[in-house]
Amino acid sequence: MQLVSDSGKLLDADLHNNIQSIREALGHSPDLIVREMVLADQWGVALLFINGLADRTMIQTSVLKSLTNLGALKPEQESSFRDAPLIYLKEKALTVGDIGYVNGIDSLFTHLLSGDAILLLDGYREGLRIGVTGREDRTVGEPTSQPSIRGPMDAFTENIQTNISLIRRRIKDPQLWLEIHPIGTITKTSVAIMYQKNIVSGQILQEVRTRLDAIDIDSILESGYIEEFIQDKTATPFPTVYNSERPDTIVAGILEGKVAIIIDGTPFVLLVPALFVHFLQTPEDYYQRSDISTLIRMIRFMSFLIVLLAPSFYIAITTFHQEMLPTNLLLNLAAQREGVPFPAFIEALMMEIVYEILREAGIRMPRTVGQAVSIVGTLVIGQSAVEAGIISAAMVIIVSITAISSYVIPANTMSISVRMIRFVLMGLAASFGLFGILVGVIILVLHLNTLRSFGVPYLSPLAPFNLDAQKDSLFRLPWPAMRNRPKMYNRKNPVRQSRK
Repeated sequence: MQLVSDSGKLLDADLHNNIQSIREALGHSPDLIVREMVLADQWGVALLFINGLADRTMIQTSVLKSLTNLGALKPEQESSFRDAPLIYLKEKALTVGDIGYVNGIDSLFTHLLSGDAILLLDGYREGLRIGVTGREDRTVGEPTSQPSIRGPMDAFTENIQTNISLIRRRIKDPQLWLEIHPIGTITKTSVAIMYQKNIVSGQILQEVRTRLDAIDIDSILESGYIEEFIQDKTATPFPTVYNSERPDTIVAGILEGKVAIIIDGTPFVLLVPALFVHFLQTPEDYYQRSDISTLIRMIRFMSFLIVLLAPSFYIAITTFHQEMLPTNLLLNLAAQREGVPFPAFIEALMMEIVYEILREAGIRMPRTVGQAVSIVGTLVIGQSAVEAGIISAAMVIIVSITAISSYVIPANTMSISVRMIRFVLMGLAASFGLFGILVGVIILVLHLNTLRSFGVPYLSPLAPFNLDAQKDSLFRLPWPAMRNRPKMYNRKNPVRQSRK
């Protein structure tokens, strides 16, 4: 019997040598369970598995019970078993669905530490891996980072198989293909890519495979590792890889021709390509009427501009362009700032930094007190700072509006990017007024035009302008009007609705 050879050192033909080598390699770990027995009064075998990773019930009912039944074989079955015991065990005796051969030490440890059971036979340099993985996992719950009022309420978990099943339940099509790549020389984390074969662009798919295969690291613990490795190599604060814990978001992307990247151990799934407009859209946009969705999108884009420009505009106008304000408002602001010892830029910088500290503290503190601390801290510090004459009341209003607007941006990665750029524009406003803001915005737009996400222009379909794609960018037209998929990354199968 010739089996496919694994890379690395092969197993020993002596069963006890193999067991001893495995025990020594694992440091005689107490969670390594070794069950030795004799089959058909002739063959010495050993069943090895890791306690806590393998399903003990499945081992007892589907593996050990099948092995003990070999003592009551019929003569013709016994002859077949004696001629090729491994083949007989794999094809006729064991009642587990996922069984394969293993004959290399490296492959053995990979399967053993992934939750599979290993069956070794004395006198053979090969063994069987038996899929009995049964780890404890978090149940499917509601999304916490991307909540919605209307739509599915399930979210991904840390189990890659559960996440794959959540996608397959929504796309019942054989053209939904799956590939799994183990990444990490130590962790050997399973990284899966899912795509709709008859829709996805072959160029984008090959680029995803190439970037994943180029990753050389000892460990992958979260999708953020993968995101940094595969993102386009351009220095930018803007995210070029989308992540979500919502299965409906990922499925919608797959059906448009994108590629989903699922990493074992994290509930956040990556989606590529990712364009600028996608970070200001939510799946809820497609579950409500088009007019409501369009209005909400306009509010999001307006909030994006407020977060980006509100503090810098306040600094520029109060420092350089007071003539732009109505007289009554100007006198009111001047009266408020009469006792403030700092210029507007320092005043805004202090308030923004304090707000970022309170925001981070609210996230990191225990949930029972985190929200209370962030709210009370903001109110107390803001009110006390105004009464002490350190900052003006108008600045508190500007910072509050900016902070609230940042929560309107659906994607946290985009919200963080805008908050970072806001400080740069504040510095330009303090130095050059509105002219500095204008120059900063021009540079920002030029930078966005240079970005690509897996070869797709980042500002598509706004730049380059695509008239047909405007049906689902800043606006959202009714579903009957959106007959075609976006052409930015899908020219293979553009039609999603039949024309009547």
